[in-house]
Formats: sequence, C-alpha cells, structure tokens
Amino acid sequence: MKAEDYKILNSEYLFNRPWLTVRKDRLQLPSGQVNEEYYVLEYPDWINVVAITKEGLFVMEQQYRHGLGQVGIEICAGVIEKGETPLQAAQRELLEETGYSGGTWSEEMVLCANPSTTNNLSHSFLAVGVEKTAGQHLDRTEVIEPILMTADQVRELLVNDKVKQALMAAPLWKYFSTHGLL
Repeated sequence: MKAEDYKILNSEYLFNRPWLTVRKDRLQLPSGQVNEEYYVLEYPDWINVVAITKEGLFVMEQQYRHGLGQVGIEICAGVIEKGETPLQAAQRELLEETGYSGGTWSEEMVLCANPSTTNNLSHSFLAVGVEKTAGQHLDRTEVIEPILMTADQVRELLVNDKVKQALMAAPLWKYFSTHGLL
C-alpha cells in the first residue's frame, strides 16, 4: 500500500479561520472507488513540553478547556509559528506560559491527533533542569496557572485518567515508562 495510490480528485475549502480550516476532498481509492466527501481538519503544527525543574518538579499548567467544559492539568503546549522550528516554538511557549526556561532539551516523539481527519503533527519535547526566569506573557485569551508537581503527583494524574489531552498524556507516559517510574 502506498499513499500515492490515493488520488485527490477535487478539494474545496468549507471553512477557513486561523485556528480551524475544514477541507472537503473527493478521494479516489486504489480500488477505483470514490469517496465523495472526505473531510480534513487543517491545523498548524503543535508542540508540547514535559518540563522538569532543577529540583525535579514537573512544570504543569491548570487550564480551562471549553470543549469538555472542564479545568484540567496539562503540560505546556502551543502552536509553531511561521518561521519557527519546533524547538524554538517549544522554548518560547514554555517561557510565555510558565516563565520557565533553560535546561537541556530533547525531542521525544512526534504524534498526530487523528491522522484520519487532521493534517498536523505535535512535536513533544523533554526539558530537564528548567528554572523560573521570568513572569508569564500570555495571549489576551489565555488563562493559565502554572503549578509545580512531584513525579508521584503526576503519575497519579496519569493512572487516574486526569490528563484528558491524549497528545499530552502520551509523552508523560513515555517519560514515566522510559525512566522506570511506573
């Protein structure tokens, strides 16, 4: 099976906004069958950061998520702006949202929220040894409360299904798994 065997016969943009673009494709399958309405949600690429302070505490964020109508605890996340590398975006977002910076950074995984219907990637970083160097610089529509948590507290969030954003739970689970903390 090859991606080239699938042919887009026609594309039409139904909705085009900065944070959501909806495209309807007419897609021909390798069998020759045509899917008349294949919808794709276009988003910019994202980043998220598992940040750990020099003291070994996780830099987490408490934030309201309107889709679920809930306040949750998450890791830092954001959009990669035009002209930025994923690492630059991750470092910028961590500083803006939490005031933490520095440390040693590594890209741990690249995921897609739903490759069936979305076209973007989420780059997950681990930042170890970060420290508080500034205050928050939030966008006018952001309300984010940074909180520091121990590894035990974060593990409890994961085990009890309290991290609802899958793209944030995955790198946390990976960290705990690869560091023998489960």
